[in-house]
Amino acid sequence: MAAHSINRFDYYAAPRAPIVWPHAVGVIPRQADCFQHREAVEALRRAVFGGGTAVLCQVLSGTGGVGKTQLAAHYARGCRRDGAVDLLAWVTASSRESIVSSYSRLASDVVAADSSDPEQAAYRFLAWAETTERRWLIVLDDLADPADLRGLWPPANPRGRVLVTTRRRDAALGGRSRNRVEVGLFTPAEAESYLAAQLAAFGRQDDRAQIAGLAADLGHLPLALAQAAAYVVDLGLNCAEYRARLADRSRTLSELVPDDSGLPDDHRAALQATWSLSVEHANRLRPAGLARPMLHLAALLDANGIPVDVLTSAPALRHLTDHRPAGGAHSQLAPLSVDEAAGALRCLDRLSLADYLSEGSRQRVRIHGLVQRTTRESLSTSERDALAVTCAEALIAVWPTFACESSREQALRANAETLISHAGSALWQSGCHPVLLRTGESLGATGLVAAALSYFRALHAEACRYLDSDHTDALTIRHYLVTWQAETGDLGDALSEFAVLVEDRLRVLGPDHPDTLAARGDMAAMQGRAGDPAGAGVSSAEVLHDLLRVLGPDHPQTLTARLNVAHWAGATGNPTAAVRECEALFADTARLLGPDDRRTRAVRLHLALWRGEAGDPAGALLDFEQLLTDQLRVLGPDHPQTLNTRHDLARWRGKAGDPEAAVAAFEHLLIDQLRVLGAYHPDTLTTRHDLASWRGEGGDARSAVSSLEDLLVDRLHLLGPDHPDTLTTRANLAYWRGKDGDPAGAVTATSELLADRLRVLGPDHLDTLTTRHNLAQWRAEAGDPAGAAVAEAQVLADRVRVLGPDHPHTLSARHHLAQWIGKAGDPQDAAVALGRLLVDQLRVLGPAHPATLVTEASLAFWRDAAQHE
Repeated sequence: MAAHSINRFDYYAAPRAPIVWPHAVGVIPRQADCFQHREAVEALRRAVFGGGTAVLCQVLSGTGGVGKTQLAAHYARGCRRDGAVDLLAWVTASSRESIVSSYSRLASDVVAADSSDPEQAAYRFLAWAETTERRWLIVLDDLADPADLRGLWPPANPRGRVLVTTRRRDAALGGRSRNRVEVGLFTPAEAESYLAAQLAAFGRQDDRAQIAGLAADLGHLPLALAQAAAYVVDLGLNCAEYRARLADRSRTLSELVPDDSGLPDDHRAALQATWSLSVEHANRLRPAGLARPMLHLAALLDANGIPVDVLTSAPALRHLTDHRPAGGAHSQLAPLSVDEAAGALRCLDRLSLADYLSEGSRQRVRIHGLVQRTTRESLSTSERDALAVTCAEALIAVWPTFACESSREQALRANAETLISHAGSALWQSGCHPVLLRTGESLGATGLVAAALSYFRALHAEACRYLDSDHTDALTIRHYLVTWQAETGDLGDALSEFAVLVEDRLRVLGPDHPDTLAARGDMAAMQGRAGDPAGAGVSSAEVLHDLLRVLGPDHPQTLTARLNVAHWAGATGNPTAAVRECEALFADTARLLGPDDRRTRAVRLHLALWRGEAGDPAGALLDFEQLLTDQLRVLGPDHPQTLNTRHDLARWRGKAGDPEAAVAAFEHLLIDQLRVLGAYHPDTLTTRHDLASWRGEGGDARSAVSSLEDLLVDRLHLLGPDHPDTLTTRANLAYWRGKDGDPAGAVTATSELLADRLRVLGPDHLDTLTTRHNLAQWRAEAGDPAGAAVAEAQVLADRVRVLGPDHPHTLSARHHLAQWIGKAGDPQDAAVALGRLLVDQLRVLGPAHPATLVTEASLAFWRDAAQHE
């Protein structure tokens, strides 16, 4: 016993009662109502005895509210119930003082240490724990700072176990002797079961779908579910009513949970206050003062994944620089670096306020939606508006103007959509922010054409509300709206709407404004797509004339107009003229813009295309190969334009007479497009279509039919029955069914297609005329060459009227008409018709054109047949 001298008297302390084993110090929190035996319970058990070897220290890490303390308490109770420990210590580890105080109490109990010097007593307890044969479990609950355990970590003793709960993820909490167990959210099933049980405990039943919806709305966060259940019960609401309140942004989270007196399960704080201390700790970590402004940015973006380069972009760095605390190590004027911004994200990750995820070359940040909402609600309206603009600028800074790799494109669009939902009028303060347009473009460019159309309709309504219907930005949105209307296949109505838009731009901006001229140019292109290539050529030439006058010959918009004129020259049957114009234009764009500019590359692509159409497939192949080499160097292998050039190269390999090489090239391209663009991107679907066709050309008609049947299902689902691409798939499916031995079936399918193309496109559209031509062909193949000749004569008359006598399609119709005349029993008339055709083809196409060579062979055949008749 300890003796003390008081003056001349000796005082002896009373003997300490011997400790009774098993012994417990500290209060284990009571088990939460409706405690879920969740997967995390089993994960902890597996971690403690992983692989049959006990791991002495487990660190339960996770954001606030995921149930770390409840898991630790459940484990501790089980150890006590099973008699697995002699000493169970529950230590509140929120500060070093609290830890030392608990250790001092333990030392007093197990070694009778003097608690007047808590630090020394704590060390005596740790010394005991290192050498004792007693079995012990120490739970360090809610460790706020790993530094608080410096020198106070329980020792390694095979008889002992340590369990730590913390929001921290610092490296100091890991290592060989400690195993970190990440505690996440409830699974959807766990969350639904928990919420249903909580309600049932108060005699409440609710719709399971609404329970599941509420669990999802709250992000499956255990703390939020518990407090929401208490609120619902207290106010007599059902889940649907609570969800409506939760979705109402005029209400804050503090209004949607019980006040402090009504918190369930001995919760220490209401939901909205759960993360405030973590934010303070994160903001003190180096780089100091940046975690909070970084969290402000992240609060307006997609909770499921924010690309790190968005949060480290130049606009984000300016925001962090402007909100850096005064008196830091760097000058207030010195801009922050990308590394410092990334460091701020790491601070949020270390406090479990965000998850910093690395997935290959891509890095993203994930943050719980309720953390975001709490953060947003802490900001003033002016702060939120400024942050919205900063986030929009950050997205635009990293978002290419072309559709990029599918998961990247989807991630950027998801972040933009989240931002737009929170921004309100902030993105309209200086007109329509570019991120609003880029979001809609992204929808369409990735194949979501109907969604793009709906998006721009809604955006135009907002423009009229925030700006004015005649504002230049509102007119620009209408331009996008009409463009995507055309992409849905509604070319007729889109063309009419474009005419109205051009009139409005003439009225508002004047005839010489670049936007007016651009609208006229795009309207001309739509005119051609709608079945009037000759009219498109005339309109494009008129636009070019005005651009030369207004902007001059060297302006990029003028160069684009020249390319349009060349295109429509080729499309109206004069590919040779298109080649000449593209060659001259290529020299000018290379001189003015440089050989690697995207507009120069576009000219090279058209030059290759029209060179092939002019009868030089070998030259087209060479052009495409050289273009592909340069695109690989400038853009890389996964750029959509590089992939498109590979597509064109594969097609011209087939047209040059090597269908096997075309099939191989398309197969390799499809693999890359599926990886980069996704299964439903328009370019991927086009490759599937052409791959099927070239398999047929290579002799495998059965495979072509099967592939086109699958593609038709997807295009019907994605585009609808009247979209031009859907109709094209039906046309080719009918063709290959005929080639696979079913000409009668091809006649039936082509007849049905003709009715739809007449209804959708009109009688004079090129595709409608082609369908009539195909129908005549299949009638001949089905055994009616005389009927085919009559039908083809009608097609020829209409092609002469619509396209002119020298168009390649007109010349093709003359060739087929001669063929059917001969097969109907009149080889002499067939030979005469082919002789006349050959004269015109030599004049229009030249002697080396593949079509001319085919006519020469056909003429020889029918002349021979006539002689032997």
